[in-house]
Amino acid sequence: MTYSPPWLDYEMAFLEAGLSAVAGLDEAGRGALAGPVSAGAVILPSGQPKNLQQTFDGVRDSKQCTADQREQLYELILSEARAAGVGMASAEEIDEMGIMPATRLAMQRALERLEVAATALLIDGRVRLPAVNLPQKSIVRGEQASLSIAAASILAKVERDHLLIDKAEEYPDYGFEQHKGYGTPDHLAALRDFGPTPFHRHSFAPMRLTLLDGHLDS
Repeated sequence: MTYSPPWLDYEMAFLEAGLSAVAGLDEAGRGALAGPVSAGAVILPSGQPKNLQQTFDGVRDSKQCTADQREQLYELILSEARAAGVGMASAEEIDEMGIMPATRLAMQRALERLEVAATALLIDGRVRLPAVNLPQKSIVRGEQASLSIAAASILAKVERDHLLIDKAEEYPDYGFEQHKGYGTPDHLAALRDFGPTPFHRHSFAPMRLTLLDGHLDS
């Protein structure tokens, strides 16, 4: 597969303004029917852009990677990043506050897990974090434009996938290890047959309809 690698222009703009710990942020699982929304935060090490591109060669939007490639890049990012963290907001929190507030909460938790305090944020999409008093730039399709956001997308995806694979053992009828909580035909069929689990997002439409039919899994 050919792809255009993400670059470092946005990171360098903050660095040139004297902000030396630029954290890229991205989420995974926002559109799923089950499980948490996950967010990654990555601060790249200091260095010339060319050297950083070489160090993180292959890091790109997680959706452009195979599962095996994501696992390899995940280990690379944890090994080479200046700081990296993942935060999650549970299905219950999503039901309580809504998906966008929960996404922001997951991002704030990811920032709290960084070993180095961020001084500026690059965030994928149109998301902003009003509760975080730092300079921020939101970038639509940021995982294709910013290396730190691309790295964050891989961390968020891999750690969420690991959790869903673990949950497949607890709920073997749902196929979480395959669809990772997204609304595939097999997942929707399992919901019709068995009803939602406590791990599902009960505020999302397929679960609301199933609950109306009286199929809540106790």
